Amino acid sequence: MSELAYLVIREGSKWSDVFPLVPGQSVTIGRAPTNQVVLKDERCSRTHVEVFMSAGRWTLRDLDSRNGTLVGNRLVKGDWVLRAGDTIRIGRSQLVFVHQLAEAFSDSSTVVRWPGGDQGNSRRRGSDDDSSVLAACEPTTITHRRGQTKFLSPGGEDDSGVSKIGRVAAKLCRMAFELAKAPNVAAMADLALNGLSEGTQTDAAALLLLPRGFRGEPTGDDLQVIASRSTSEKRYHRVSNALASTVMRQGEAVLARNVMGDSTLGSRDSKGEIYTTSVICAPVRHGHRVFGLIHLYSTNAERVPDPDDLEFTLAVAETVAVALNNYNRRQELAENLTQVRTENIQLRERLGVQTEIIGHSQVIKQVTEEIARAAATNSTVLIRGESGVGKELVARAVHSLSPRSEKVFVCLNCAALSEELLASELFGHERGAFTGATDRKIGKFEAAHKGTLMLDEIGEMSQGIQAKFLRVLEGHPFERVGGSKPITADVRVIAATNRDLEKDIAEGRFRRDLYFRLHVLEIVMPALRKRPEDITELADYFLKKYNAETGRKIRGFTPDAAEQLLSYRWPGNVRELKNVIERAVVLCRGQEIDQTDLLLTNVATAGDTGDVRLGGKVFLPSSLADLERRHILATLHHTGWNKSRTAGILGIERSTLDRKIRRYQLADEAPRRR
Repeated sequence: MSELAYLVIREGSKWSDVFPLVPGQSVTIGRAPTNQVVLKDERCSRTHVEVFMSAGRWTLRDLDSRNGTLVGNRLVKGDWVLRAGDTIRIGRSQLVFVHQLAEAFSDSSTVVRWPGGDQGNSRRRGSDDDSSVLAACEPTTITHRRGQTKFLSPGGEDDSGVSKIGRVAAKLCRMAFELAKAPNVAAMADLALNGLSEGTQTDAAALLLLPRGFRGEPTGDDLQVIASRSTSEKRYHRVSNALASTVMRQGEAVLARNVMGDSTLGSRDSKGEIYTTSVICAPVRHGHRVFGLIHLYSTNAERVPDPDDLEFTLAVAETVAVALNNYNRRQELAENLTQVRTENIQLRERLGVQTEIIGHSQVIKQVTEEIARAAATNSTVLIRGESGVGKELVARAVHSLSPRSEKVFVCLNCAALSEELLASELFGHERGAFTGATDRKIGKFEAAHKGTLMLDEIGEMSQGIQAKFLRVLEGHPFERVGGSKPITADVRVIAATNRDLEKDIAEGRFRRDLYFRLHVLEIVMPALRKRPEDITELADYFLKKYNAETGRKIRGFTPDAAEQLLSYRWPGNVRELKNVIERAVVLCRGQEIDQTDLLLTNVATAGDTGDVRLGGKVFLPSSLADLERRHILATLHHTGWNKSRTAGILGIERSTLDRKIRRYQLADEAPRRR
C-alpha cells in the first residue's frame, strides 16, 4: 500500500484545498488556527481530530470533539483506519482521504480549487485532457522558509571580491532613508514594490496590510491591498487566504512552488494546459506585531525566484515594518497633539471669565494696562474691589503675563480659615504639631516657590498671622507649625481685599506696616455697575457658555430682558450676573430669555444702599472719594482751617492731610484772610 496520501477538503459545496499527508508527521484538524488543517466551521471543535500513520496505515482519531466525527455515515469511536475514498464529515465540512488525487474527483461536474488559488482558479474535470492535468496536479510545495534574513547581517565576499550582502545592504539602506521620508503609506508601498521589482525574479508584487489598530488573530481575509503591480500583461492576482494566514500566524517568509493560479495569469506548459506560479510571501512585522505581508509571484518559467529572492523580500518587509511603525507613531503623536489642543480650547471655554477678562469699557482697558505694567515687575500687588468683581481673575492675569507664568499659581482665601488653620495653610506643619496633624504638610509658601501666591480677603487675616506674614514678605525665613527648621521661598505675593484697609488701620484691625508692604502696586477692579457697557457682552458670553454646557439653543435676550440687565445695579457684580444667566438658561421655556426668566434681588449694592435714612436725612449715593472730600472740608471748617487739629481729629498725619487738600483742591474753599 502506498504511503503517499492526501486529504482533499470540501467546505460547503466547493472543494477548497488539498493537504498532503507526510509519513511520520501527525496532522490535527480543527477550528483553532494552530491546527495544520483549519476548518472555519462553528460545529467544529477547536482541535477536532488527528490523522497519523500507525503500523503502516493512516489512522483517524477523534479528540473528544463536541459534535463527533463521521466517516461515511458511521460515527468514529476511538481510532479508525482510513481507506482510499473514505469521506470524513466534520460539521458541514468534508475531507476525502485518497492515495491518488484522481480518486477524489470521479464526478465529472466537480470543480477543483487548488491551494493558493482564488475565484476563477479552477478547472472542470472529466475532459479529454484529464490525464495531462492530473499528472501536473502536484500539491503546493513550500521549498524554503526564513525567519530572519541574512541580508541584514554582516556577510562575506563573493568570488569577485565584492560582497553581495554588502550590495544588497546598501540598497536596503537607501530604501530605508526613502521610506522614512515617505509622506504616507501608499508612497511607502510604491517605494518597496519598486525595489522588489528590481531585486527579485518575479513579475507581480503587492503590499497587503491589516487595518490600523487591528486586534485579534489575523487572517488573509483581514488584509487590504495597499498597492500592487505587474510587469506582465496580466493584472496582479491576490494571495490565497490560506497561505496569507499561515505566513502571518507563523511569522516566517516562505518560497513555494507549484502554486496554482488564476487561469488568466500564468505561463502555459508545452501542451498549453497548466498554469503554475512560484510564490514568495514575507510577513511585514516589527517585534511581535504583524502589520501585513508582501506577496510576490512569477508566472514566467524563465523567471523563477530563488532563496536569495526570499532573503531580499524578507529584508524589505522588515525595513517596511520599521518605517510603518515609525509612521504610525508620528500619526499617533499628531493625533494626540490635536486632541490636547482641542481639550485646551474646550477647557478655556469652560473656564470662561476665570481665564479671560471680558469687556471693552474704558475702565476695563485701564485695568488691563495696569495689569501689564504690574506683570513686568516682581513687586507685591494689592487688588481692591467689591466681592464678585473678579479679583482672582486679575491676579491670574498678572501671573500669566509675568516671568513666573511657567511656574505654579497658588490661591488661598484667608477669610475661610481660623487663625490656627490659616497658619498651617500658609507655612505648613510638622507631624504631631497639633491634634489631627498625622503627616507633614507643605504650606502654600513652599508650594508656590518660584511662582505666585494670591491671598484673597487679606483684610480678614488676624493680627498674629499678619506679623508672621510681614516677616516672610520682608525676606525672612519661616518655620512650619511645630517645626524648627528655617525655610525660605521665592514667591511673588498678590493680595486682594474688598475691605477698606485704611479704616481697618484707623480702628486697629490691620497692621499699618503690613499695609504699606502690600501697597506697592494697586489695581482697583471696578464694580459691574461702574461699567454698564460690558454687561451685554458678559451676558452674551455666559449665555454661549451655558448653552454649550446644557445643550440648550437659546438665541439671546428679549428687549425687555436686555433693558433690565442694563438697569439693574448688580450688587453681586460679575459673579451674580453669571449665576443669573445660568439660572435663566436652565429655566427658560422659550427661544429667548425674557424678563420673567431673570431672577434679580433687592439687595443693596456695597456703594449704594438705596433710600436709607441716616440721622433723619435721606442718604444720597456717592463715591468714597466724594465722601472723604466733604468730610475733610467739613472738619477744616470746624477747626477754622487749623491743619494740626484737623489731622488729629481725622487720625492722619499732617503731611497726609496736605496731600489730600491738594488732591481734592480744597485750598480754594479756605476762607480768605483780610
